[in-house]
This record gives sequence, structure tokens and C-alpha cells, in this order.
Amino acid sequence: MSSATPALPTSLFTNGSLSSPQNISKTELNSYVKFSDPGGFKWRLVIAYDGTKYAGWQYQESPPTVQSMLEKALTQITKLQRKELHLVGAGRTDAGVHAWGQVAHFVTPFNYTSLDSIHSALNGLLPQDIRVREIGAAVPEFHARFSCRSKVYRYQIYSDTFMDPFQRHFAYHTAYKLNACKMREAANHFVGKHDFSAFANATREDGVPDPLKTISRFDIIEMGSLLQLEVEGSGFMYRQVRNMVALLVQVGKEALDSDIVPMILGTKDRRELAKYTLPAPPHGLCLVSAKYKEDHLQLPPDCPSTSFGRHHTITKCKLPFY
Repeated sequence: MSSATPALPTSLFTNGSLSSPQNISKTELNSYVKFSDPGGFKWRLVIAYDGTKYAGWQYQESPPTVQSMLEKALTQITKLQRKELHLVGAGRTDAGVHAWGQVAHFVTPFNYTSLDSIHSALNGLLPQDIRVREIGAAVPEFHARFSCRSKVYRYQIYSDTFMDPFQRHFAYHTAYKLNACKMREAANHFVGKHDFSAFANATREDGVPDPLKTISRFDIIEMGSLLQLEVEGSGFMYRQVRNMVALLVQVGKEALDSDIVPMILGTKDRRELAKYTLPAPPHGLCLVSAKYKEDHLQLPPDCPSTSFGRHHTITKCKLPFY
């Protein structure tokens, strides 16, 4: 990175948000940032969102997606066109799927001395069900999708006679009492390097994806009526996690034995899984985190500090006590 430039002034912000982002001219913006060589500057985001109202991560104009909402906020702040931002996410979550640790990157032709104001402005412009948890500079080699070593997904199942209304948007309900021990036994068959063709739905986006994926762990965690199925892998095919979970639910109901997993894996045929179950619904799934190569997470020289948000403070109480 080249020499740093001034951050956006606090006068442009009201309560952490851009006061009138549509009225900030590019000339005014240029007085606070310095445009660089064509290579530009790369920025890494960590994003959390409730995916209930969105048609997934991937950009589309309508219905709204998480990427489209994030790009809308970034274009207002940077005054760049969406195609100039080159925003890329680590995982393209489906409609209704949530995230706590989605990672994305974008580029700008200018640098900042501070990211706190940009961070506050982003969260001020975004809807309340999308939040940027972290924003930091990234080295040129970093790529949100291709630098990723592994992803962690969590699927929540509420196993009781009736659904907890506070869990209804974030957990799949079943009135069956699931056998967690049987589910763990079956989940262990997924661990290792396998051809997951039988657990992937067809998609037109990726052409012919590599079906060989490595699952490093598949944990079943009991928390009263709530079951958390947490899986970490080198990568996942389209709807692979939801299909694996769906089969484990059938094992948990004791409708199937745990050895059904290696049997279906061996067929490499999605039609075989369809004989036993449909995919688990999306709202129980959450992208927890994406893990990266250490050298790709190094901060570049002459960059601003990573922003994790800032707390508001007061020096004294403004209301008298009586």
C-alpha cells in the first residue's frame, strides 16, 4: 500500500451514519481520500445477517439479497459503482440461510487513515438484520472465496412437542425425540475425504464442481431441546449441508441405521438420497465462520487499524438525579 490518506471527517456522520450520503459529491470525497495506482486497495469484511427476508447472498436486483444491500451501502459511501467494488463473499448462502461469520472483500482506488467512520456509516445505512462486525485492510493476495481453507456451518434443530417461538426463525422444529447418539455415529461417516455427489443438488452457477470434499469434524451438541449440528469442511457443494442434516434427522428418528451414510456416499447419485429424505429447510442453517491461510490475513504496510466498531461513552450523566 502507498502512504495513507485522511479518514472521512466526523462532520459527514450523524449518530454513526452518513447524514446525507446522496449529497456528498465525488469532489468532496476526493478531498478526504487519495486515489492510488490502478491496483487499488483491498478491504476485508466480516458480516452477520438474519437471512429470513433475503433471497440468499448472491447479487440480484430483485428480490433483495445480502450482497445487493451491502453493495448499495458501499456505493453510497465510496461513490463508486458496484462493478468497481468487485465485492466477493466467502460463501453464497441460500435464501433464508443466516450468517454470523460471512467474509467478503471489496476494492477501492483510495486508502484511509481510519476505518471507524466507514464502519459506523456502513452499519448506519444497512438494514438492522445485516451488520458488519469487522472491517480491515487486506493484502493483494487475499481473496474471500479462494483464500478460504475451511468453512464452519451450524444447523439447529429444536426437538420437542412444540416449537419455542423465540427459535422459530433460526431452528428447524421436529416433534420427534431425536437420538443424538445415533446421529453422532452416522455423522462420523461423513468425516474424511469423500465424493459428495450424492449429497449435492444440481446448480447452473458452478458448471461441474469438484465433488471431492474433506470434512474435518461433524459435531452433535445437545443443549436441552436444542440440537446443534456443527460441521467444518474444506468446501461444500450446493445444499450439501442441508442434505447431510436431513439424513441425520432420519437416523435420529431411528427410521434409518447409521450405516445408511456410507451406503449413499458410495452411490455418488443424488437420486439415491431422494429415496429417503428431502433437504432440511434453510432457516436452521448458519454460516459460522470462514478460516484462511495465515499469510493472507497479514495486514499490508501503511494501512489503518482494523475496526471492530466503537462504543459510545459519556463523561457525566446529563440528567440530574432527584
